[in-house]
Amino acid sequence: MAAERRATEHVDVLIVGAGLSGIGAACHLQQECPGKTYAVLESRGAIGGTWDLFRYPGIRSDSDMFTLGYAFKPWKDSTAIADGAAIRSYIRDTAREYGVEEKIRFHHQVLSAEWSGDEARWTVTARRTDIGETVRLTCSWLSVCCGYYRYDEGFRPAFEGEDRFAGEIIHPQHWPEDFDATGKRIVVIGSGATAMTLVPNLADVAAHVTMLQRTPSYVMSLPGRDPLATFLRDKLPGKLAHPIVRWKNVLVSTAFYQFSQRRPAAARRVLRRLTQKQVPDVDVDTHFNPPYGPWDQRLCLVPDGDLFRTLRRGQATIATGRIATFTEKGVQLESGEHLDADVVVTATGLNLLAMGGMTLTVDGTPVELAGTVSYKGMMLSGVPNLAMVIGYTNASWTLKADLVNRYVCRLVNHLDAEGYASATPVAPPEGADQPFLDLASGYVQRSLAGLPKQGRRRPWKLHQNYLRDVRLMRRGPLEDEGMTFQRRVPATTTEKAVA
Repeated sequence: MAAERRATEHVDVLIVGAGLSGIGAACHLQQECPGKTYAVLESRGAIGGTWDLFRYPGIRSDSDMFTLGYAFKPWKDSTAIADGAAIRSYIRDTAREYGVEEKIRFHHQVLSAEWSGDEARWTVTARRTDIGETVRLTCSWLSVCCGYYRYDEGFRPAFEGEDRFAGEIIHPQHWPEDFDATGKRIVVIGSGATAMTLVPNLADVAAHVTMLQRTPSYVMSLPGRDPLATFLRDKLPGKLAHPIVRWKNVLVSTAFYQFSQRRPAAARRVLRRLTQKQVPDVDVDTHFNPPYGPWDQRLCLVPDGDLFRTLRRGQATIATGRIATFTEKGVQLESGEHLDADVVVTATGLNLLAMGGMTLTVDGTPVELAGTVSYKGMMLSGVPNLAMVIGYTNASWTLKADLVNRYVCRLVNHLDAEGYASATPVAPPEGADQPFLDLASGYVQRSLAGLPKQGRRRPWKLHQNYLRDVRLMRRGPLEDEGMTFQRRVPATTTEKAVA
């Protein structure tokens, strides 16, 4: 039986997760709340989160690094779309440079967090996955920065007849280190960012690669190196050039998203023309013409058109249709077409796992996430002193994460300045019925029922618009109709609700 040790250690802020969000949270905390003690609990044995876990060939960002990187640590390369190793190194370098590394406790899987209103603190229980021990810490503020992906397994539908297939079946989330694609016929099932990354990278050595998709996605080519960053690199110091390139990319991506939402038919025509120029011999209306509007699902970016180039060279092909069954030698489609394969890669998506799977209890009452309402996209109604860091779905993850992490610092400082013990959001009086994540992607739709709701207005609705959110999160009031504050010392009125 695993041993249990009662830890007496208390920290002001406890951060869960040592990925892009968690390291950013720790850095902001050190800069903006320098007197606060903190620790970072990481369930795995390394820094980097998603960028350390996924190791499939060619793994890369689908956001430019000038916005995916931290505002306080400029991305110094002119490469816009970086590979996983470069992002992993960037996160680790940041943790080392800012002294966060020594605050991380690896192999600490957080199981539960219990809030006591009397003590105004969280008791967090974690399991030491390396030694099987259970530990407890207390904290005044809890920041959950573990994203929303389930790390132990991806989404993997069962396929008819797959047990008959004589070849190898691989899910990208569990890529074998010793896999060699040389000379093999590979079918990649999927049409998202993972599939579009794998296809050109496997095609360099494989005999042939087929991307098999049930539904097409919108794909856009992006220069591998940012032209403006390249131009400014030798003309301005990095601290001046970085914000210029960062804001240029924010404005361009925001403008195209808004264009896509307001004039979807026009955006569809633009994307179709761009794709047709890249692959003139491919049936674009069959393979790159989704039934949904642009940005109803995340737009796939391919650096320097590498996917299109692979298709033009004949190293890869696209098949669009439904799978009837696996056969001994490959995949049979409902259309009757057979795709020969030695290897099938199931890039079929991810599973979401809110809060890293941890449970929450407030004064003895379990918290059901689906019964809560999100406050400013970061806190939960009825749950004190807890922030949940979730990035944008239509832009760089870090743009939103930085806003949330800086807001937490503002709020923590405000509690101290006003003598409050805790801050607890409340649900809007008219109720809330909007989804927490506004994407039609399968991995989102499969999990919406277990996520918080959003309201129809601020502060219970966070718009997927960085320009608007900057005003709300950086300069907006901390005391509004969605937030209540509780005093440190009980008095006649123990709660202040600000309308």
